[in-house]
Amino acid sequence: MNFFDLVNISERYMELVNPSTPEKVLTIGRVLGLKEGSRVIEFGCGYGEVLALWAKQFGVCGTGVDIREHACNRAKKKMSKLGLTNRIEIICANASEHSFEKQVFDIAACVGASFIWGGYRPTIRAMKEVIHPKGKLVIGEPYWLQQQIPPEYAETQQVHTEHELWQIAREEDFDFEYVVRASHDDWDRYEADNWYGLIRWLEENPEHPERQEVIDHLHKAQDEYLRYGREYMGWAIYVLNPAKY
Repeated sequence: MNFFDLVNISERYMELVNPSTPEKVLTIGRVLGLKEGSRVIEFGCGYGEVLALWAKQFGVCGTGVDIREHACNRAKKKMSKLGLTNRIEIICANASEHSFEKQVFDIAACVGASFIWGGYRPTIRAMKEVIHPKGKLVIGEPYWLQQQIPPEYAETQQVHTEHELWQIAREEDFDFEYVVRASHDDWDRYEADNWYGLIRWLEENPEHPERQEVIDHLHKAQDEYLRYGREYMGWAIYVLNPAKY
């Protein structure tokens, strides 16, 4: 079973697939000054929940991009159900390879998916190509909560300290304008929702030939979070201003 199949199973009951809340996503929208007609693109949009929240609350229009066909299909069904298909287009593509219009979007967002381009700095560089000169970036990114991280855990993660995130943003000509952090409750909800999806699938598929892979994925995720993640890793959504104020 490939990684995306495992993610599809674990996220089966989730809409917002990050350690955050609809209220925090809407706070970011207010900080951005989103309004009717604001043009937004979200890379790694998952099931389209961020775009749906912003479209319903602020009237934005735009594009969501995700590599997973399963996620795109769910996102398209959501937009249809909410009457947002005239506002939000969902593109199923590898964002790192797809060609997008340059300097046309007011906001470019990548909430928890900087792996698309291989990290935080290349994500800033890729996304700033699609926003106009005064456009802003929204990036959801993990960061280390402490300076001393167990080596066996640090080596498996591509994570910066929060000060390093700020430094990289400044080197790329952006300032941190705002931050909304995940709480421990947000993290617990996110992780537990993933466990719940996996266990429900296991209950429903007692004879599946790849059942053991799902069990192994569940146990690895639980061990990593309870042993390391909850103590050492934070997560936040950052608004990056292009320092042209």
